[in-house]
Amino acid sequence: MGIWSASALVVGNMIGSGVFLLPASLAPYGQASLYGWALSASGALLLAGVFAYLSRRHPVAGGPYAYARIAFGDLTGFIMAWSYWISVWCAVAAIAVAFAGSVAAIFPALATPAHEAACALIVLWLGTAFNIAGVRTAGIAQLVITILKLLPLFVVIVVGASKLDAQSFTPFNPSGQSWLSVTTVTAALALWALQGMECATIPAEHVDNAEKTIPRATLLGVALAAAVTIAACTVVLGLVPLDRLTMSTAPFADAASRLWGQGAGTAMAVAMAVSCLGALNGWILVQGQVPYAAACDGLFPAYFARVDANGTPRIGLVVGSVLATLLVVANFTGSLVAVFTASILLATAAALLPYAFSAAAMLRLESRLERPSGWRLAVAALAFVYGLWALVGTGAEALIWGAGLLLAGMPFHFLRRH
Repeated sequence: MGIWSASALVVGNMIGSGVFLLPASLAPYGQASLYGWALSASGALLLAGVFAYLSRRHPVAGGPYAYARIAFGDLTGFIMAWSYWISVWCAVAAIAVAFAGSVAAIFPALATPAHEAACALIVLWLGTAFNIAGVRTAGIAQLVITILKLLPLFVVIVVGASKLDAQSFTPFNPSGQSWLSVTTVTAALALWALQGMECATIPAEHVDNAEKTIPRATLLGVALAAAVTIAACTVVLGLVPLDRLTMSTAPFADAASRLWGQGAGTAMAVAMAVSCLGALNGWILVQGQVPYAAACDGLFPAYFARVDANGTPRIGLVVGSVLATLLVVANFTGSLVAVFTASILLATAAALLPYAFSAAAMLRLESRLERPSGWRLAVAALAFVYGLWALVGTGAEALIWGAGLLLAGMPFHFLRRH
């Protein structure tokens, strides 16, 4: 993978289901969600700086978990690898659900829980089968799909912004909650749309000139994805009435319908489906690479390190997709938006722990140098504080589930050691 494929992996994984379905999750907070966007975008850029620095200094496969292991040892490395792997297959489940929402917008007859669940599972396993073809094939597909997904977003941003008026932003905070409470909740939700900033660091051994390519791809991808995502979600919140937006399974399709008619809404739903496919492709790729890297380091069972003739770690791909399938099936008793929201909060909580420990790893590794850089220490410290703060913002339910899943992994670690 070169600079463009690596950048597309970052942008494609960040701009996936979040930018298309997140306006529905943010609708109860209206334009007050901009507080959360501002905080999450700032935190994402800080974390991007952390990953850019660490990937340049340690161009090793595994990303966040690998940096924690280098700085704090095998036990911390295992916990971070396990937590990050949880976040990845939870993300895969959420994106598959978002794809089902886009299909339901195109074919209203499929807008039932049973049909949506079946659609989500079909595309999840199709993505798994595609990734078995190998990393290079997945990287090329990611670049093409990323270009296709950006085009309709730019159109909505440019045209939609010209259709907004002052009344589109009232009430500013329909939830009635304090600005601190709104900022905390919306920042956690918004971070889902910005999650994926670290993805270029995961398959490091498959990236050309990794110590230069990965930092550049990370910073370029995060800056582009953050700008497009925030602008697009803000425009949709201003175009679609909040009461309708709250229950929407395809907010961008509704916005396009209001701008150009029903045909445009259907076209936007197709664009959302393409975007979800791209994100699903990228996250399933990462889903196999995380346990593969951990197994190569002796932290996960050795069979996760087995690869086929294409160099693909099939076992990690399949096991992760089985777990994502269980999450989809277990949660598909309520509305699609509720399933999506629950999945992204759990995925975000599980990812924030490795994010925070990556910042802590940068602090520790930089402070060990003979002449540590003051601004690098400041970036790492701010990123660490942001990671912990956003982790708390995901809520008690996501934290409890995340803690339970972490504890479930500990027996595997001790069995592996002994």
